[in-house]
Amino acid sequence: MGGTQDHTHDTTPGLLPAGTPGVPVTLVPAADWAAVEAGLEPAQRAFATATGFAPKAGRLALLPDAEGGLGRVLFGLGDPEAPAHDRLIAGKLPGLLPVGTYRMEGAPDPHAAALAWLMGSYGFRRYRSGGTETPRLVAPEDVDADEIDRVAAAVARGRDLVNTPANDLGPAEIEAAVRALAERHGARVGVTEGEDLARDFPLVHAVGAGSPRAPRLIDLTWGAETAPRVTLVGKGVAFDTGGLDIKPSAAMLLMKKDMGGAAAAIAAADMVMGAGLSVRLRLIVPAVENAVSGEAFRPGDVLRSRAGLTVEIGNTDAEGRLILADALALADAEEPDLLINFATLTGAARVALGPDLPALFTEDDALAEAIAAAGRAAIDPVWRLPLHAPYASLLDSKVADLNNVSGGPFAGAITAALFLRRFAPRTRAHAHFDLYGWNPSTKPGRPEGGEVQTARLVYALLKARYAAA
Repeated sequence: MGGTQDHTHDTTPGLLPAGTPGVPVTLVPAADWAAVEAGLEPAQRAFATATGFAPKAGRLALLPDAEGGLGRVLFGLGDPEAPAHDRLIAGKLPGLLPVGTYRMEGAPDPHAAALAWLMGSYGFRRYRSGGTETPRLVAPEDVDADEIDRVAAAVARGRDLVNTPANDLGPAEIEAAVRALAERHGARVGVTEGEDLARDFPLVHAVGAGSPRAPRLIDLTWGAETAPRVTLVGKGVAFDTGGLDIKPSAAMLLMKKDMGGAAAAIAAADMVMGAGLSVRLRLIVPAVENAVSGEAFRPGDVLRSRAGLTVEIGNTDAEGRLILADALALADAEEPDLLINFATLTGAARVALGPDLPALFTEDDALAEAIAAAGRAAIDPVWRLPLHAPYASLLDSKVADLNNVSGGPFAGAITAALFLRRFAPRTRAHAHFDLYGWNPSTKPGRPEGGEVQTARLVYALLKARYAAA
């Protein structure tokens, strides 16, 4: 169903073939330390004791061999059953070990450990001089190394999109990324811009009109027409000044990541097509820059959407929901079996759940449970917030069908989700992710910087539902 898949990424080398010689890295749960210690060579046991190694989570010991080289690595896991245990903890290792070739022993979940290693090897080095060599990992036995490589490469490409500064990544470059994705997998891409965009996607056009970099609607399709229809929609705001309701400078510092929803959707689509899942996949990305100029849309404007609903602009900094409204109307017209949208949408979701836990909104209880289970399995968690219908009245307008903001301080993430739901009324199986798209600090397998939150979750969900033919 798909085209050729690139299994590597220039800043995240893939796994080496199973059986390749490498320095053993023994992952040590606290409960197993006595047995592991007893199995060490006497000199290595003495060295571990002399250096004070204890199997606490993240602790490392480099043990010499008889010739004075690196003979073995010990890496503490702490208690893998503890509620706060990080299942991606092996992702710390690439940042701790000297360059070389390694093989892991004793991982409770070899697949997760290998994926964490590759995700922890990622570095965004486009603008920095210097070497890019990192420690390499031999594929553990009995894991699907190709699968792990594909997922890690898709994550890395998505992270690159979020990390690239806006001077080098605007709407045209987002389009180029989708076209490159299509070329890798044999998909088809259509793009709407200019007068056609103004006619067919008026909200996308209005939000992007203030920038000299033309807005566009990017529409990728892949797979058999008879397969179950899955549509992914990603918010592609290449940079968000806030428009005429301009953000303070501190709030603009990370606004290159306001296309993080598009990056997550692109990464998820990459994984789905790479695995050849039995779906008819559609990826829709409205790509704009929300800039300030004489052409920018204004507070108080009333705009007609693709769906026919009129929207009063209460705040030009609530632009993401506007472009998603037109994209969701397009997606909803064919009533897909599953519709998922991804967006860095509200600060309210971050206040409620923090940067690591995207908010999930859906009316479908069974879908919510399946998404939560997929998030746990993929170590890509989300938390469901309610689509509390009475709050929809907060979006009432005196001059239009609805306002794009509530105008009050309460329930900002919920009212944004309720706004989006108005534009996909036909599709019951609809999930909305309000995500941050950024790691504020480095954690195992998650370097500081851009992140494609929920992409691995969505892939795990779709893989469980629609295995490859």
